[in-house]
Amino acid sequence: MKRNLVLSFLAIAAAALVLNAQAGSGGGITSSAPQNVRPPRFLRLYVFDCGTLHNSDAGRYRFKKEELATTEMSVACFLIAHPKGTLVWDTGAVPDNAWTPTGIPMTQHIVLPDSQQRDITVVKSLKGQLSELGYSPSDITYLVLSHYHYDHTANANEFAGAAWLVRQVEREAMFAKQPPGTTQPSTYSALRNSKTIILGTDEHDVFGDGTVVIKSAPGHTPGHQVLYLKLAKTGGVVLSGDLYHYPEERRLDRVPTFDFNEEQTRASRVMIEAFLKKTGAQLWIQHDFIGNAKLKKAPNFYE
Repeated sequence: MKRNLVLSFLAIAAAALVLNAQAGSGGGITSSAPQNVRPPRFLRLYVFDCGTLHNSDAGRYRFKKEELATTEMSVACFLIAHPKGTLVWDTGAVPDNAWTPTGIPMTQHIVLPDSQQRDITVVKSLKGQLSELGYSPSDITYLVLSHYHYDHTANANEFAGAAWLVRQVEREAMFAKQPPGTTQPSTYSALRNSKTIILGTDEHDVFGDGTVVIKSAPGHTPGHQVLYLKLAKTGGVVLSGDLYHYPEERRLDRVPTFDFNEEQTRASRVMIEAFLKKTGAQLWIQHDFIGNAKLKKAPNFYE
């Protein structure tokens, strides 16, 4: 009798596991959390320090240097932990495999395919910051890049095992015979063979409950997008991608000289500003050096 009860219990437990896996997420992808990380009851947002971009050319953003509080740019990466899975938004400017963290700031010099040169100072690796939370790249359900520029894709290859959510025009540009000059194709080449979900609507509700929504905001690049998060305590937050780089862009209505389509950028800004007003959400400008410094960083989180 005891043996039959044990077998019945095991059968019920196994069935429950199967049903839980089949429930999946809004995007139809299932994910088991890492063994030492329990899925949160409510949505969490972790902010990672992915470095500082030293920009000396304010003119590319249609500014004089004295018009900006600082020309420095933060490089931010994010982990969104949802009860049904995890999502990484943007992956930094310097690949983890290009340097070894020592705890001391290190400046990396990058030469882009179009011969532009950039200096980025980094202290922590992206994988190291994930590891501090108990995650590895293989634990990530979704990878979402705001766009294809090098300072957002540096560690994309690490997440090739996740489902990549991308717009068709963006993917086509990334894998064109001659990709845009501000890309580093070697950092995202593995995504060519990733499970890819092409986003065909202006909004994509990732987990099906309205708390994590990818919004189309083209202009900076053909398939540029922003991310809306509905956090239980913090409220609504929109991660900007490169809709803006400096808060002064927003205040003074400046559009960078190198945007793919300036008219689209302006239209996307109008649309997102209306969305912010309607929802009361905050806009976090990812490259805002001063604003980003005020955000709490992982292992702390927003919920």
